[in-house]
Amino acid sequence: MSTSETSQDLCKKPDPTREHEWLENLLGHWAFEAKCFMGPDQPPMKSGGEESVRSMDGLWVVAEGLCDTPTGEKGQTLMTLGFNPQTGRFQGTWVGSMMTHMWIYNGELNEDETVLTLNAEGPSFTDPNKTASYQDIIEIKSPDHRTLSSQVQTDSGDWMKFMTADYRRKA
Repeated sequence: MSTSETSQDLCKKPDPTREHEWLENLLGHWAFEAKCFMGPDQPPMKSGGEESVRSMDGLWVVAEGLCDTPTGEKGQTLMTLGFNPQTGRFQGTWVGSMMTHMWIYNGELNEDETVLTLNAEGPSFTDPNKTASYQDIIEIKSPDHRTLSSQVQTDSGDWMKFMTADYRRKA
């Protein structure tokens, strides 16, 4: 293959796959209520906000959020999600104005295609010099209702849920 053919192939927009089409479940304007679990002896902290999710030509979704953090401050979030046919995995990022870490996602759908589990590595809750494994889990409940839960893998290997959010479509 010549150099010009390679360049043309790289510039050709790929066709969306069924996994890309699955991401369209997230499109729209959403309101959410969240609960953060700060410890076993503490009541959950509640917060809420809104999220707007748009498509980038059917291959990526971009979710921009505004929220009240559990500490009462305002926060901004940005999530990108797509699917890589070469690896067969979902991929993406998440950043928030309340932290300096960029979360890099690698995930997969469950068999009945209702739950997307996104794996990431990030700072440990218990030791700032270590990293830990995390999961953000998006579940489609209906066209107008989805949930997001976040969990961390403990030193014993168990998963501990520390946040849940309930999203309802606004429009």
